[in-house]
Amino acid sequence: MATQKLQVARAATVVPSNTNTIESISGGDNNGCVLYVGSAGTLRVQTAGGDDVTFVGLNAGSFIPVQVVQVFALGTSCTNILALW
Repeated sequence: MATQKLQVARAATVVPSNTNTIESISGGDNNGCVLYVGSAGTLRVQTAGGDDVTFVGLNAGSFIPVQVVQVFALGTSCTNILALW
């Protein structure tokens, strides 16, 4: 049986901000990234589709498989957040 192996090529630390988006690593349009959160808590993001979403009750070490362009400071208590492309 074949298994799918998901890997990323790039990663960067995310500093939550109410004004700044996560910079595109390609220098072009920001198509978003998936996130890893190192500490438990709440995470408020803007998706690549423009939705403002809050994930409540995240466990430490969670992956967020949603294309994200911004992590808001207001409404986010998680720390040690990484953007993965």
